[in-house]
Amino acid sequence: MPRFKLILEYDGERYKGWQVHKSERSIMGELIGACRKVFLDEPFEIYGAERTDYGVHALWQVAHIDVKTIFSPYIILRQLNDNLPPDINVLQLDEAPKPFHAAHDVVARSYIYQISKRRHAFGKKFMWWIKDELDVELMQQAANLLVGQHNFRSFVADKEQHTANTELLLCKVHSVGSMLYVHLVARYFYPKMERRMVGMLVDVGREKTSLDAVRKLVTLPTETSMLTAPPAGLFLERVYYGSEEIDKQFQTLL
Repeated sequence: MPRFKLILEYDGERYKGWQVHKSERSIMGELIGACRKVFLDEPFEIYGAERTDYGVHALWQVAHIDVKTIFSPYIILRQLNDNLPPDINVLQLDEAPKPFHAAHDVVARSYIYQISKRRHAFGKKFMWWIKDELDVELMQQAANLLVGQHNFRSFVADKEQHTANTELLLCKVHSVGSMLYVHLVARYFYPKMERRMVGMLVDVGREKTSLDAVRKLVTLPTETSMLTAPPAGLFLERVYYGSEEIDKQFQTLL
C-alpha cells in the first residue's frame, strides 16, 4: 500500500488540538473526513508527527497516509484541500518510502511563541499581548538555564506525570520591533510544557520570578503552580527527522 507524506499548516483556534475527539472538532478529525471524501470506500490510515494542544497552530505539521489509490500526489493534494476547511491547508504531499513514519521517526520539534508588546489591531488570535514592561535580557538568562537534558516535571501540567525527561536543544528570546518571539526546540515536549515555559519566562521578564527560582525548577523538579501562556501565540514551527540540522532561524506571521 503506498504511503504519502503530508506537510500541513493550520489555525488551531477552532479545534480541540490535533488528536481526534468524539464530541469536538480536531485537526486530524477534519483530515480524516476529507480523506473519506477523496478515497471513498478505500481504507486508509493517518499518523501525525505532533499532537498539538487545543488552540495551538502549526506552520509545518507532518503526517502520513497509507492508502491504495490510483490518484497522483498532485491530485490527492488538490482534492484534500478542496474538502478541508479554509483554516487547514496541505502545503505539500509526496509519495514516501515505506520505512518513513511521521510520528516514530521524529528527532526534534520546534515551536515559536509570539508575544506582542503593544495593543495590536491584527492577529490577536495569534499572539499574547503583554502590557507590562519585560526585561528581555533577564528572560534570555532564564532561557539559557532550561537548555540541556533535564527532568522538566515542573513545567508539565499533568499531575500524573512524575517524570518528564527530555532534552531542550534551543531556547531563544528574540526581540523584533514590537514583538517578542520565544523559539523552543526539544527532542520531545510534554503537554503544555512549551506554554508553561513561556509563562515562566514572562514572569522572569516582569521580575516576578528570579533566576534562582528557575534553577530550582530545573534541578529540583516538583509539582508547582505556574503561569501558563494562552495557546493563541503558540505555533508548531517545524518537525525534524534523521540528521537534519536544527535551524536557529524561524518563521513568523507578524
